[in-house]
Amino acid sequence: MKETILSGMRPTGKLHLGNLEGALKQWVSLQDKYRCFWMIADWHALTTGYEKAEEIKGNVLEVALDFLSAGLDPEKSAIFRQSDVKEHAELHLLLSMITPTPWLIRNPTVKEQARDMGLISGEEEEMVKINYGLLGYPVLQAADILIYKASFVPVGKDQLSHLEITREIARRFNYLYKPIFPEPQPIVGEYPLILGTDGRKMSKSYDNCIFLSDSPDEIRVKVANMFTDPRRIYRSDPGHPDECPVFHFHLVYNSENSAEIKVECKTAQIGCVDCKKLCAEALVKSLEPIRERRSKLEASPSLLFDILQEGARMAREVASATIEEVREAIGAW
Repeated sequence: MKETILSGMRPTGKLHLGNLEGALKQWVSLQDKYRCFWMIADWHALTTGYEKAEEIKGNVLEVALDFLSAGLDPEKSAIFRQSDVKEHAELHLLLSMITPTPWLIRNPTVKEQARDMGLISGEEEEMVKINYGLLGYPVLQAADILIYKASFVPVGKDQLSHLEITREIARRFNYLYKPIFPEPQPIVGEYPLILGTDGRKMSKSYDNCIFLSDSPDEIRVKVANMFTDPRRIYRSDPGHPDECPVFHFHLVYNSENSAEIKVECKTAQIGCVDCKKLCAEALVKSLEPIRERRSKLEASPSLLFDILQEGARMAREVASATIEEVREAIGAW
């Protein structure tokens, strides 16, 4: 049997180029080698988006479309909505009983999110306003991974602390009760940093995204409005492509021409307007397969629901077997 992988994304809106390069492309490459479970984490979306809960249902469908459009194959993997597999919630509850609170309080990602949301106060950064769901989300994340006995989890370097908590929880359960859970190992990829249209990291919170679902014309407009080299004031000035977000896009989506463009920029043979046009067309071409797959899926909405239902059925089959083992190991029922 193939070894198992679990990963997922929160449905906080349409996915963008950062999601594509930072996760989806790697996921597509892994689905032929592993038994994969790709989760749309709608319960996790509530940890920071509980005041906009009504948006989650629609966002789930958008993320599912983006998953499939990017190349995830329901014939090879289970693609499902987290809340359709209730065993995640039961295992989360049981694991929360054995997880020491200091493990969660010291989590740097929780602190960072709480700080961004204004939930931390005082010089000692007491998390006095943080909701339980956000504080405890690493336990739910551990349940997501362990319910499938995942051997590997694809993560970025900045997410390694998340996985270490999962490993600690697995070790604690195995010690207290019975060795059921493997300690999942990270698959750390080398992902290109995708800048947004304003030169910062691409993020929906910055409103600087190019989405996988954007039309060719929408892409052209966004690229045309992108920030460029701040030191190049006039067309005749030599450029500094390494400081330019547009050239950064050339490196990722127009790599075969990037060396020539770099020389032309440095010698003022090409201006920013023409450089952006070349960038936009390269990006439009690169995303064409994704747009074609999305168009077909949008024409058959019932197919999308069928894929999510079948993915949930496949996930429940594995998760229900694991939860029976957990109940037996604990021995309280």
